[in-house]
Amino acid sequence: MTATSAETAGAGTQATTRRPRRQSLYKGDPGMWAFALHRITGATIFFFLFVHVLDTALVRVSPQAYTEVIATYKTPLVGLMELGLVAAVLFHGLNGVRLILIDFWWQGCRWQRQMLVAVGAVWLVVMVPVVVRIGMHMAERFL
Repeated sequence: MTATSAETAGAGTQATTRRPRRQSLYKGDPGMWAFALHRITGATIFFFLFVHVLDTALVRVSPQAYTEVIATYKTPLVGLMELGLVAAVLFHGLNGVRLILIDFWWQGCRWQRQMLVAVGAVWLVVMVPVVVRIGMHMAERFL
């Protein structure tokens, strides 16, 4: 019978009774989170476009039904969803440019972390006035 490396390293200790912790393929690298967020924002934008096409197509079926559906969108919750949509589109677009540079620029992989920081900075700089503008619009409408 052969001893495993864990048994020989600490025979009879508590370490030998523990099961080795399974390592994940992704270790929480910022690039992994950018990849996940890129996918989530892409799916969100797709869902919005799907709903937008459906409710716009409703105008051909019944203009009155279209007007009623559009009236249901004039709520604070939908205003916050609009803000989220702008944030998603902006991040998805900026990160898409970063991904193109990683794929087609010969030094893209080398600078991918710095480009991710730049994406975050540009996203933040653009989102501040967007939040102010949409917030002012929502305050005028709902307060």
